[in-house]
Formats: sequence, C-alpha cells, structure tokens
Amino acid sequence: MRAVVDRIEGEIAVLLLGDEEVRLDLPMRYLPTGVKEGTILSLRFEVDAAATDAARERAVERIRRLKRLSGTQA
Repeated sequence: MRAVVDRIEGEIAVLLLGDEEVRLDLPMRYLPTGVKEGTILSLRFEVDAAATDAARERAVERIRRLKRLSGTQA
C-alpha cells in the first residue's frame, strides 16, 4: 500500500492512503528522516502472531482472576 504525505502540520504528517480516500494523521517521529510534503511512502502491515497470542493469554488470565475475585467459577 502506498501513502502520500499531503501536508505537514507542526509535528503531524497528514497522509492520504491508497486512492487518497483515507486520511491518517501521524506524528513525524514515526516517519523516516527527510519526509516532506509530496513524499510517497510504501506501507506494509504484518500480523505479529506471537504478540497477538501473548495479548490474548494476558486477557484470558485477567478474566480468570476477575472471576476468582468475584466468586464466579472460571
């Protein structure tokens, strides 16, 4: 996916994604050095399966603790 830097407002870059139908305001600190208005960025999203599984396990454990505290069977 590609995004174009539409404009920079202080420390915020306004990106237009895809066919420029989606706007994303992103702090400049997350972008590469030298980005300016008109820069085209290549974006890539990946699933972090290990982090997802770990977050799910933390949520399950919290629910178990809450049920124990409330006296409900887990």
